[in-house]
Amino acid sequence: MRVIIDLIKYLSMNKKLWLLPAILTIIILGGLIVLSQGSVVAPFLYTLF
Repeated sequence: MRVIIDLIKYLSMNKKLWLLPAILTIIILGGLIVLSQGSVVAPFLYTLF
């Protein structure tokens, strides 16, 4: 959690808040790929990419 808080502080201090939606999207997609590695959802997820 400390890394996320530091990232948000960095983005706000440098006026780069417009990058926050892109970073969140990448984190969510990465988490979805990691969590679905051994599941039934994996074949459907791979068709998206």
